[in-house]
Amino acid sequence: MEFLVEEASMEAALRLIIPRIIGEVSFEIYPFQCKNDLMSSLPQRLRGYSSWLPDNYRIVVIVDRDDDSCEELKANLEKIALRAGIVTKTASDEDNFQLVNRLAIEELEAWFFGDWEAVCRAYPKLNPRVPGKQGFRDSDAIRGGTWEALERHLQRSGYFKTGLRKLEAARAIGEHMEPDRNRSKSFGVFREVLIEITQREG
Repeated sequence: MEFLVEEASMEAALRLIIPRIIGEVSFEIYPFQCKNDLMSSLPQRLRGYSSWLPDNYRIVVIVDRDDDSCEELKANLEKIALRAGIVTKTASDEDNFQLVNRLAIEELEAWFFGDWEAVCRAYPKLNPRVPGKQGFRDSDAIRGGTWEALERHLQRSGYFKTGLRKLEAARAIGEHMEPDRNRSKSFGVFREVLIEITQREG
């Protein structure tokens, strides 16, 4: 599998999480500078893939939803792949797809809120009861930005006084994440498709 992601913090977290989902399957992750960089580079990148992609390769594109419409963002990703001549899971009626588009809703940090136990293990002074509080019960629906919310909680507990260092946090939290306990719905969809791919190929 090859993963295309929009930033280094997502790469750092996934390098720790993916082996816990797919086991010994080989993979590589390619981070871009930001969401705009990924979206603007994707057409050419996928055209390049289409010229050599072996049957046993799968590409997974992960993009933060941010404030975009889920439907419009997913449709845009699908169009880019189809124009490049690559069959997506959404467009395929069979098992012959080569690419899967997945959204992090609203962004990577929502997946961290989905496994708050991992966050607390990385930063033990945090309040372990945060997921039970109003506004945090659904990690994909936290208002006002999930990385900002994570930063606020960490700073209140004495961490990252000068601002959240996203790459550092991704590595620390990713070290403790357990995919099967994550409460984020968008993470669950991501996990399920990786399991589906590996079981099919196996």
